[in-house]
Amino acid sequence: MNKRIIAGISLIIPLLLLYLVYTGSINIFEFILGTITALIVGLLFGEAIIEKPSKLYNPLRWLWALVYMLLYFTIIEFKAHLHVLKLIIQPSKVNPGVVRVPYDVETDYAITTIANSITNTPGTITVDVDEERKVLYVHWITVVDTSDEGARKHISEVFEKYAKKIFE
Repeated sequence: MNKRIIAGISLIIPLLLLYLVYTGSINIFEFILGTITALIVGLLFGEAIIEKPSKLYNPLRWLWALVYMLLYFTIIEFKAHLHVLKLIIQPSKVNPGVVRVPYDVETDYAITTIANSITNTPGTITVDVDEERKVLYVHWITVVDTSDEGARKHISEVFEKYAKKIFE
């Protein structure tokens, strides 16, 4: 089977699940519409999105992705939102700044996952990615450690751990 078709088909289920999660509705109409949309997007853009379709056949990667999503959307996000709520109550604790956060991943997907996870978490925003130096520049609402490794530990260590298991 050709790479384009394999890549496109492999995107259909994740795209359908993503569509159903974001619509917040599971009925026959949404399922059919989501399937048609996922099929079209998967076949049109699958080859551009999936670099190595063979990596998709590893069920362990899918398991790590599921574990990461559950962890991220429950515990990590909850803690970050709670932290921002505390800052609203005690604004004197706010200590904003831009810090360097080194990363040790190679694929664009892993780098993007880390950067987006940081940005999606309240209190942090990825401002820039320096691929030559393998560093993210992150605006952090409460800087507690300005050292590269300290910032990495506080901001992105858990994201990088899972990005490696999923994408590398």
